Amino acid sequence: MERLKLVLQYFQSNSESISNGICIVLALVSVKLYTSFDFNCPCLPQYNKLYSLGVMIVPPFILFFLGVLVNRHTGVMMDEWMRPEGKRTKNPAVVKYLFSAMLQRALLAPMVWILVTLLDGKIFICAFSVSVDPSLFSGMSSHTLSVVESTDLSPTSGLPNNTHLDVVKIMAKVPCKEDVIFRNSSFRKAVSRYVRCYSQAIGWSILLFLIMLGAMGRLIKPCFDDHATFLQTRYWSNYLDVEQKLFDETCVLHAREFAQKCVVQFFEEMREGATLRFPHPSQSWHSSEVQQEEERLHGITKQEQVDQLLDKWFHSKPELDITKISYRPRVCVTWEDSQGKAICSDV
Repeated sequence: MERLKLVLQYFQSNSESISNGICIVLALVSVKLYTSFDFNCPCLPQYNKLYSLGVMIVPPFILFFLGVLVNRHTGVMMDEWMRPEGKRTKNPAVVKYLFSAMLQRALLAPMVWILVTLLDGKIFICAFSVSVDPSLFSGMSSHTLSVVESTDLSPTSGLPNNTHLDVVKIMAKVPCKEDVIFRNSSFRKAVSRYVRCYSQAIGWSILLFLIMLGAMGRLIKPCFDDHATFLQTRYWSNYLDVEQKLFDETCVLHAREFAQKCVVQFFEEMREGATLRFPHPSQSWHSSEVQQEEERLHGITKQEQVDQLLDKWFHSKPELDITKISYRPRVCVTWEDSQGKAICSDV
């Protein structure tokens, strides 16, 4: 249970961890979908390859666009790319970094689907069984030949000779083990093993290539790229993500406070004979709750002001300089006695 909490805390720590978690979940979902998917080959020469390649290619495209859709880097990248410059210049390196991060995560689930289909081999057998030369399986043992002769199969190739089908149509029925043509026949199993070996070889080769590509990229990249520039790019890409999240959270707080004030004002206006109530002189006009409400509103109390603020945020992002707010003067209130001596002060 503690380990599960640690894993959840890691994935909730920042948006990059959340994106990694979503991509891993999509990869696991792709495996689960394939294992629960009941693949039935048409066993027809004109449809086998089309159907098989469709099953192998279409789901990866769906998973890819789904990965792009749920990835937070997509929205941050598009906002940074499409926004006007205003007071803040655009950094193409940050957009490139966000695009690379988004693409790598979105490709994980499609690659898992393709690798699983290749290592399983059923789809590959359906697609390319018609491309196998039957003469490759002419060499059989004496026991196999006796089985072939007893089942009306051709002893030279193992193909059925009691049907009036051509070789292409017979080979297209290899994935269908329930077909009566290949009942009690080792020919279908031999062809399936042959094609499955090619499928698994391609799958393992792709996996080995991806691992080597990632390892070589991790080893060679520091030799050619400036690490300081990379750190700067990663920092500002994380900054854009955090800035957008903080802006959204501040807008939610302002909208909640704005809506509360509007509702209260509406009820106050509807009440007839409203009575003005003033606080006791000992109470301060600016209590902590009132100050918090004013801070949430930030002086934006009209619809036109809200629209103007949002329009300015999009067209003219603030410059990356917080010197003014970091060193702004602090307001200090001092109480003095009749002789001008300070009694106490409040900030």
